Amino acid sequence: MSHRYFKPVLLKSHKELSYENNVHKLRFHDLRHTYASYLLSNGVPIKYVQEQLGHASASITLDTYNHVMPSVKKEAFSAWKNIAC
Repeated sequence: MSHRYFKPVLLKSHKELSYENNVHKLRFHDLRHTYASYLLSNGVPIKYVQEQLGHASASITLDTYNHVMPSVKKEAFSAWKNIAC
């Protein structure tokens, strides 16, 4: 399916892309991952991202994309520090 639909559309929409510029290595899944990473890194609620991706649970989304949410770790540490003091 990728070769029949996705890559031809991608090449037509971006004139600067070509197979020489590694478009053949770009997968539809890469765009999905970029979309989810962008949403999460910009503070979109995990539940919304989970629904967009079709994951069965938010924990699947969190396990997959926790690397793009460093601010969550900082906020959790700050909250814990405030409680402990």
